[in-house]
Amino acid sequence: MKIKKIGVLTSGGDAPGMNATIRATVKSAIAKGMDTVGIYRGYNGLIKGDIRPLGMRDTTNIVQRGGTMLYSARCPEFKTEDGLKKAKQMCDKHNIDGLVVIGGDGSFRGAADLSAIGVPCIGLPGTIDNDISCTDYTIGYDTALNTAVGMVDKLCDTTTSHDRCSVVEVMGRHAGYIALNAGISCGASYIILPEHKFEKEDLFNRIRKATELGKNHFIIMVAEGIGNVTELAEEIEDVTGIESRATILGHVQRGGSPTVRDRVVGTRMGYYAIKLLSEGIGNRVVGLNRDVIVDYDIQEALNMTKKFPEDLYNIADELSY
Repeated sequence: MKIKKIGVLTSGGDAPGMNATIRATVKSAIAKGMDTVGIYRGYNGLIKGDIRPLGMRDTTNIVQRGGTMLYSARCPEFKTEDGLKKAKQMCDKHNIDGLVVIGGDGSFRGAADLSAIGVPCIGLPGTIDNDISCTDYTIGYDTALNTAVGMVDKLCDTTTSHDRCSVVEVMGRHAGYIALNAGISCGASYIILPEHKFEKEDLFNRIRKATELGKNHFIIMVAEGIGNVTELAEEIEDVTGIESRATILGHVQRGGSPTVRDRVVGTRMGYYAIKLLSEGIGNRVVGLNRDVIVDYDIQEALNMTKKFPEDLYNIADELSY
């Protein structure tokens, strides 16, 4: 099948570097003689027909911008048979021969469903959590990590000045990559992750022992979803006597100008996606493996598991005092 016209959409949570990926996708497609359209607000926009042409100049001056120029939205309807049928009809109406879908696992499942009914799709991993199994790296992770580290570094100044314990919640509801790497980078005394069982008494003992060794300020890094960090800070203060405060970094981690790494990886992946579509190849997910761009069947990618870096966690644990 010769691809004459492609659409590009972003789905799920926004991630810095998505705009760089959109830019590379559009420019690469046009360079290969394809027409390009942007699908606004993800699968919701596809079903509703929020589809607009994208020319070479439409992606000018976006590579340095955070967020996504195509916006994103949830779409429960797309998960239904009727919603999928509407999406296919809209692709037919607009003569869209293939799609580039930038997002996470949920977005890839949608891409797989569309591929199965005749719309070739390429999935590109865009999420700050770095939790997609088929790739070593996801677009947006480096920026989010640097944002978190920059904020905790500032927080550490006042934590040190007042001999406090700061309990910091970072994003990563089901994956602890941000918490682990930010914790190491900020010299955290304890890191709480979904991948490891957490015992409060172990945390209290760690703080007590570090205090005996002369330490008088602490950063406790927590991945969101582990528990209520405000309650944890209160409990630390009650048990150890150390003044404790909770800080939730929240959605600020999604924003900001993307780092060089996210711009370059997004560009490489966008270019590769168009290469696949130009060869008539769909139903694939693109990933980064040892800094080499690779691709997998979508179902294969969704069934993969990602090994957590236990060695890095052990290093953080040994250096925490």
